[in-house]
Amino acid sequence: MFLVWLTGLSALGLIAGLGWYLAPLEPSIVVLQFAFTPRAFGEVIHAWTPEHLFRFRAHLAADSALLLSYGAFGYLLSTRTQVLASLPRAIGRWARWALPLAAVFDAAENALHLWLTEVPRFGVPLPYLVAASCASLKWLLLLAYALTIAVALARADD
Repeated sequence: MFLVWLTGLSALGLIAGLGWYLAPLEPSIVVLQFAFTPRAFGEVIHAWTPEHLFRFRAHLAADSALLLSYGAFGYLLSTRTQVLASLPRAIGRWARWALPLAAVFDAAENALHLWLTEVPRFGVPLPYLVAASCASLKWLLLLAYALTIAVALARADD
C-alpha cells in the first residue's frame, strides 16, 4: 500500500504544482493539447509571450514525472488493492492498464510538443494531428479510469 500512496500523492502534488506553474498561460495548455492542425497550434503559440513559451517547454520535464507517477498509481491501485473487486474481471484487467497506457500517450504528446515548439514546423501537419490525437486518447483513458473507479466504489458500498 505504501507505493499506492506514494505514487498517488506524488501525482496529486505534481498536478497541483504544474497547475500553479502553468496558470499564467492564456490560452491554456488544454487548448494546445487539442490543436489538431498547424494553424490551431500556431494560434495558441503566437498568443503566448516568449516567456510563456519557455514556461510551457520547461514544464515538460515535470510533466514526465507526473505521467510516470499517475501511470504507476493506476496500475498499483488496480493490482494491489481491492478497489475493483466489485466489477467483472475483464473490467479490472482493462483498468489495470488504462493509466499506464494514458501515460504512454502523454509521453508521445510531450515529445511531439517539445519538437513542435522548438522551431516553427507549420509545413508538416501530421505531427500536430498525432500530438492532439495522443492528448485526446490520454484524456479519454483518464476519464474512463476515473469513471471505472467511481462505479467500483459505488458498487462496493451496496
